[in-house]
Amino acid sequence: MSDIGKPMIQFVDESQSNEPSSRGSLTGLITNITDACKEIAGLIECGGTNDLNGVAGSENIQGEVQKKLDIITNDVMVRHLSSTGHLAAMLSEEVEGIIRTPSGMPKGDYLVAFDPLDGSSNIDVNISVGTIFSVLRCPAGITEPTAEDFLQRGTEQVCAGFCVYGPVTMMVVTTGNGVNGFTLDRDLDEFILTHPKMTIPEETAEFAINMSNQRFWEPPVQRYIDECLLGVDGAREKDFNMRWVASMVAEVYRVLTRGGIFMYPLDTKLKTEGGKLRLMYEASPMSFIIEQAGGVSSTGRMRIMAIQPEGLHQRVPVILGSKKEVERLVLYHQERY
Repeated sequence: MSDIGKPMIQFVDESQSNEPSSRGSLTGLITNITDACKEIAGLIECGGTNDLNGVAGSENIQGEVQKKLDIITNDVMVRHLSSTGHLAAMLSEEVEGIIRTPSGMPKGDYLVAFDPLDGSSNIDVNISVGTIFSVLRCPAGITEPTAEDFLQRGTEQVCAGFCVYGPVTMMVVTTGNGVNGFTLDRDLDEFILTHPKMTIPEETAEFAINMSNQRFWEPPVQRYIDECLLGVDGAREKDFNMRWVASMVAEVYRVLTRGGIFMYPLDTKLKTEGGKLRLMYEASPMSFIIEQAGGVSSTGRMRIMAIQPEGLHQRVPVILGSKKEVERLVLYHQERY
């Protein structure tokens, strides 16, 4: 019998039936995250009429100019997660250190890292944005987590997902047993399973990269893109399409639904920072999702899920998507370096 149309929380809870130690607690945490995302979706839909768009006049820990909704959505996530009893502590792109569970409140077994509003630079031009989250286990016996407790490899994630706020609001989630997509039904106020067992085609003729950085690229990336641009007249003997939305959630959702390769590679401009995208709450959860859907995710030099984090806001290069395309670009890196 098909699970299509099943409410997300029911589906996730049933999928945890083989892990009774995680079932209720993890399902409860995911419920808190989905409730936060529903509220964020409503704020984004009404942002233009409620004067929520535009810049806030401040910068986050990354040195990036904050939008009003960056701050508001961060507060929404913290409020929904801080006093539920499912969480020990959390990490946000918008905050320098970890965010602790309020004193006197019950503490749970999990740590959450999140980007409350990925792609927020697109808010004012009405392009899809989203929320990304990663769930880790809090080490046994730890009641007051420190930054060190968050520094776990991507392979240690128990759940990852993202919500994309576009023409419809979609939640994509993995708990390590494949990837499923859920659409927000406003009448029911529920995320409903609409895209079960999402898989990425191994081959593709579509790539996504910021071409304005071409002069900074390393030779393996330049070689790969040159081949794509030559199309049927080049070594690849087929034409490619290029896409670039500047919103990771939108880019990854497109890859999940029709294949492709998304790249924010290391280049000479980003070398001192280590890359563009943050490992803990962007690259790692997205890599978990991509791998669970049959794709590959790499820095070009190593598997992203295998990286041992060295800092809460560490940046890394990201190359992810259809298996054969990512493997080709990884091979070019291996041949060069």
